[in-house]
Amino acid sequence: MNPDNFEEIVARAYEKLPRWIKEKMKNVAVTVEDLVDSQTVADMNLDDHMDLLGLYKGVPQTERTVMAGFELPDTIVLYRMPILDEALDSGKPVEDVVFETLWHEIAHHFGLSEEDVQKRQNEEFGG
Repeated sequence: MNPDNFEEIVARAYEKLPRWIKEKMKNVAVTVEDLVDSQTVADMNLDDHMDLLGLYKGVPQTERTVMAGFELPDTIVLYRMPILDEALDSGKPVEDVVFETLWHEIAHHFGLSEEDVQKRQNEEFGG
């Protein structure tokens, strides 16, 4: 799948998010990269560049101070090649893997732990 088609899927996934989520997201850029960079692989002790589907970079809303307005935007990066690989391996449509990954990283923006992300995903989206 070419990068333009993938970015269209990401845009549609964002539009599918519940309105309350989009209204509460502040100062967040969603970007797409083909693969995670080597420095992040090393920093996160990953085995491979294909091990990470997405990454939230920033200060979660639960940890922000009054000076938060003066910081650079938070970033959610979706990694195209690992997401495509996950879709192929799992048999899920690419759209579903993109949506799940986007939701997961947005949940980190709101300060949710890994356990809380799964709980909220089950509550909001049924799985």
